Amino acid sequence: MRVDDFDYYLPQELIAQRPAEKRDGSRLLVVDRKSGKTEHRLFCDIIDYLEEGDHLILNDSKVLPARIFGERKGTGAKIEFLLIKRIKDDRWETMVRPGRRVKPGDTIVFGEGAEGKKLEAEVLDYGTDGTRIVEFSYDGIFMERLEELGKMPLPPYIERQSDDEDRDRYQTVYCREEGSVAAPTAGLHFTEELLKKAEDKGVKLCYVTLHVGIGTFRPVKADNVEDHHMHFEEYHIDEETAESINRAKQEGRRIISVGTTSTRTVESAAYFDEDKGIWQVKSGPGSTDIFIYPGYEFRIIESLITNFHLPKSTLLMLISALYDREKILEVYEEAVREKYRFFSYGDAMFIK
Repeated sequence: MRVDDFDYYLPQELIAQRPAEKRDGSRLLVVDRKSGKTEHRLFCDIIDYLEEGDHLILNDSKVLPARIFGERKGTGAKIEFLLIKRIKDDRWETMVRPGRRVKPGDTIVFGEGAEGKKLEAEVLDYGTDGTRIVEFSYDGIFMERLEELGKMPLPPYIERQSDDEDRDRYQTVYCREEGSVAAPTAGLHFTEELLKKAEDKGVKLCYVTLHVGIGTFRPVKADNVEDHHMHFEEYHIDEETAESINRAKQEGRRIISVGTTSTRTVESAAYFDEDKGIWQVKSGPGSTDIFIYPGYEFRIIESLITNFHLPKSTLLMLISALYDREKILEVYEEAVREKYRFFSYGDAMFIK
């Protein structure tokens, strides 16, 4: 299977640069897998497609203001950091720009911030794919310093600097666990009121955590899908959530994933219970590099709420595994004709 099989034409003007005025005011393209029919609605109408007993799986990871700007000590050269992953304590893997100016032994000094508090990073080593391993020193609490100085790490196809609006809108309303460098974007459409309506209708909200890494932006460089290797991401499923999902599977309830990250989390934690004869979910922490593409048989998820994804991306491959590659590409062509907005701040799709 070739990566080019997942390509499609997307006019540049359909890539959303700003969020919709209201979270649930985005458009919603509903795809019925049984009939092959599509409907064009607003996201607030998702409630019409949810039924009592459905379980919504939501990723509660919180996006860090992980883009920070500083100067190389001694030279004043301007340096940009994008924090990718905490390795241990104050040690992080980071992307740097311009990379040629940053070598082991260098110290990068970041803005003074509140009351002149310090935030510095010593470059310890080279990481993978051009990254650097750095160790921070600071006054006070690191996350507070990051909140003061950092900006939201908008994806590269949003061609502007992040601003105060992004601090709110590039987070889900239910985010809790800090650690992502990209938002679980399908969840951006939900409001607290819409989630309350779902609960009032008898829908169970199940929260999992998967910290989205920078790999979500990296293109597939292999020619053949099977030759691509996914990056690792950390996840956690608490015992209450696992028990709720497992009970739902036993009772034949519908499991609806909100986003590809939620999907990858529960599918990674799935195991076959020999006694019950069904797939179940294991609670606890884990690390996953699961790669879902056509031919994969889903163990937990039955339906998916998702945004529109980049051409030739692993996310497009994932939804093609849930439905059908050719039919998904036909739906994308329809979305382009109807001028849906694409990618992180774009519109949504419900594959039911």
